[in-house]
Amino acid sequence: MMNIVKPMRKAALFATLVAAAAAQQTAPKPAQPPQETDPVIKVDVEIVNLFCSVRDKRGAFLKDLDKDAFSVLEDGKKQDIKYFTRETNLPLTIGLLVDVSKSQENLIEVERRAAAQFFKQVLREKDMAFVISFGAEAELLQDSTNSLRLLQKGLDSMRLNVGLGGLHPNPTGAKPRGTIMYDTVYLAANEKLKGEVGRKVIVLITDGMDYGSRVTLREAMAEAQKADAVIYGVYYADSRFGYFGSDGDMKKMAEETGGRVFHVSGRNSLDEIFRQISDEMRSQYAIGYSPANPARDGAFRKVEIRVQNKDQKVQARKGYYAGADSK
Repeated sequence: MMNIVKPMRKAALFATLVAAAAAQQTAPKPAQPPQETDPVIKVDVEIVNLFCSVRDKRGAFLKDLDKDAFSVLEDGKKQDIKYFTRETNLPLTIGLLVDVSKSQENLIEVERRAAAQFFKQVLREKDMAFVISFGAEAELLQDSTNSLRLLQKGLDSMRLNVGLGGLHPNPTGAKPRGTIMYDTVYLAANEKLKGEVGRKVIVLITDGMDYGSRVTLREAMAEAQKADAVIYGVYYADSRFGYFGSDGDMKKMAEETGGRVFHVSGRNSLDEIFRQISDEMRSQYAIGYSPANPARDGAFRKVEIRVQNKDQKVQARKGYYAGADSK
């Protein structure tokens, strides 16, 4: 994930946190608590922050690569990596977005139980999570918290949400609002994640169809990119409902933001998928660089992370918006 930020604000905090995480991995614990006179890392340049994971040709995560194994290109030009750490301890904020429209009616209880277990296994002391359900409307069931009790309470309040018009056109010709997936991703990124520092993840559980959103897929995806949020799609369709949906839009959002899409099936349960997402989030590298092009013109900059070994595959977002609204 990445973001261009003003000097001495998010960039400084990112650099400090990355350096602290790296120090925890390489240095022994001091015999005495750190003194107030200990040096504080400060930066006076704009920083692009990236998070990525690397897999070998068998699909296993690689967690022991060093800085020299990576190169970063922005709009095709190589960039100078300034900050790097493995298995980052940077704070994590998770937004769980759950489809509770009519087509998901029979799946809500499974989603509720599996999500509670997911939060138990993934959240650490400095991590936060929030829960939003969406159907005809989006509802914040639990605001950002580290409390498993409050997250469970939010999950317990999750209910079917079916709007007027359902999944079919209504006689007035107005666009029906049945499953506002794009709107919900946009709101989660804009209102809940954009102001956070550290790693930010959206876990989207749905059968992949959108009915009635006011924003487009492209707008929702762009807002997630501006918020530095990685989207993991969980395609979950109820065959008993006689409707199978589509994972196409989820794939676009996931691939552009550095995530991927999982399919719930008889061989791959929701619990197992949550475990895979948890493993992936804990197998990331944090990279920071000062872009050679300092212009804040609102343009989308393409970013590519490469590794030396061609048999290894990097998973990371495709770029960022270099504008004032990406602060």
